Amino acid sequence: MAYQEPEFLPWDGRRVPLTFVAGYLGAGKTTVINELLAVTDRPIAVLVNDVGAINIDAALIARQHGDTIELTDGCVCCSLIDGFGAAFDQLRARDVPPDHVVVELSGVADPDRMTPWGNSAGFILDGVVVVVAADQLGAEHLAGPARDAIDSQISKADLLMLSKTDIVEPHVADAARRRLSEIAPDTPVFEPGGNAAAAGRFLSLGGRRPEGPAATATPSLFDAHDVHMVPFPEMADAAEVAAAVRAALGQYERVVRAKGIAGSADGELHLVQVVGSRIEIDPLPMSEFGAATALTIITLH
Repeated sequence: MAYQEPEFLPWDGRRVPLTFVAGYLGAGKTTVINELLAVTDRPIAVLVNDVGAINIDAALIARQHGDTIELTDGCVCCSLIDGFGAAFDQLRARDVPPDHVVVELSGVADPDRMTPWGNSAGFILDGVVVVVAADQLGAEHLAGPARDAIDSQISKADLLMLSKTDIVEPHVADAARRRLSEIAPDTPVFEPGGNAAAAGRFLSLGGRRPEGPAATATPSLFDAHDVHMVPFPEMADAAEVAAAVRAALGQYERVVRAKGIAGSADGELHLVQVVGSRIEIDPLPMSEFGAATALTIITLH
């Protein structure tokens, strides 16, 4: 039987940002998510294929029931064993929504097949992050279907995270960077290197904060980033907003993230979300209405 979306929106129509984390087997997705749980300052939900693979300190576990682990800081890890629909239903059943949802995809998953879930009731797609291991891009044993799967994932990313550059020879890392630029020339690449903490903080770019849906994480988290504020003038309509956003982004290089709320002369508010090369401008739902903001642009050093 096909999955049925709920008839009523949860949380009074509020939408929770959702980030997909993809990457081939062994690329380091679980390591990134473990680190994210260690540094986050907001309650998030993590959906994984096997909650047992998330190595959580027992002192941080408030309780465990079935395929769900509740953490003391309000975070929750749920298994995807029964499918996306069941996992999302489990989150929607909560009286209080998480600030953000992170979904770890399987090592061979095609992100394009998963991203429609980003529009599931109560959620909004925040972006697709693909973790790529430097020692896998040029590995001779990963050929044929495996190579095709890795290249396909890279081409679907909003943001790329090149991992394990600290454990390979410099020429191998350089070859990996060249390969990424060939497959996805317009997609920003982040290299946490040996600094595991930077990886988790990179995924913390989104989130639902008191300032509203356009808020981003505190700049002190971005040890590899610069934060720029570009004021929005009042514009005529959504088309003019889109043009203004592109003009603002054109002032900076290596943009990885941007968020803001733009007002237009017709009285509408528009939520602007930029993740890597993807730009989305949507009417702000009534449940999320607030004042217009500047456009916050985050770039890599």
